[in-house]
Amino acid sequence: MKHDDKIYVAGHSGLVGSALVKALRSKGYRHIITRTHAELDLTDPVAVKQFFAQQKPDYVLLAAAKVGGIWANDNLPADFILQNLQIQNNVILEAKDNHVKRLLFLGSSCIYPRQCPQPILEEYLLTGPLEPTNRPYALAKIAGIEMCWAFNRQFGTQYLAVMPTNLFGPGDNYDLKTSHVIPALIRKMHEAKIAGDSEMVVWGTGTPKREFLYSDDLADACVFLMNLPDEHFIPLVSSTEIAPIINIGCGEDLTIAELAHLIAKVVGFEGKLHFDTSKPDGTPRKLLCVDKIHALGWRSNTPLVEGLALAYRLFQEKTLTSPSRAVSV
Repeated sequence: MKHDDKIYVAGHSGLVGSALVKALRSKGYRHIITRTHAELDLTDPVAVKQFFAQQKPDYVLLAAAKVGGIWANDNLPADFILQNLQIQNNVILEAKDNHVKRLLFLGSSCIYPRQCPQPILEEYLLTGPLEPTNRPYALAKIAGIEMCWAFNRQFGTQYLAVMPTNLFGPGDNYDLKTSHVIPALIRKMHEAKIAGDSEMVVWGTGTPKREFLYSDDLADACVFLMNLPDEHFIPLVSSTEIAPIINIGCGEDLTIAELAHLIAKVVGFEGKLHFDTSKPDGTPRKLLCVDKIHALGWRSNTPLVEGLALAYRLFQEKTLTSPSRAVSV
């Protein structure tokens, strides 16, 4: 990507999108196109068509999506599958019709089977049943991958799907009904510390293992991939046998119990952690194999404890500057 190219970041205000914009600006890109949901509803095909016809972006980073944790996925399954399918279909189609050079589709590690061999290779896609608690979201993302692959084969497009591991960082969602595990634990432990509670409840048994990546590291990986020379990028998207996907992670995981105790230490909560085993655990383990992106020359550089400390500091700053809205989406 040249510094004068027009780069559209769909979903720029979210956790991933905001990190992408930050990374692009830090690397000197001058024409970053963004639109809020109020300015452009990506589920509206007419609006998306008009936007692409007017803006003519050279590159697209598709980070827009409806996302959430176990509670949100369990209670809003129709929203998750419908809205994500609409967003993907509209953006990918218009990217093709407007001759976008490369498109990066942000997926999720939940696309892989629930009982997947570990670490998870890209070719494990569609080799077994999905985790039921987030199946509608996962199926939408799988459809997006298949759409990218189908367009590459039929129209010669260069669309790559990246599968990030569990993410956290600046701009995270701290709403307990819709947030993921790290922001939820940060908020709950902070509030428990302020209240002087002697105990705090953590959902599940604490035994599932998860891998976590700081959002700035993901953004760095995405810009790295979009800038690969043709001899490295085209093989990723041109195969008729292997879907155009690549995992992005740190290659290490830990149990939810270990994560909870680590966050307690970062936050300064000294009470007891009680694990509510009546709540769902989700997938037993999700550790991505990152050999493919390592072979291309990229590795994550933010250790988990450092990322957690950064995230908690940002949460505190947000709380202090806007107490009434500190935990809003």
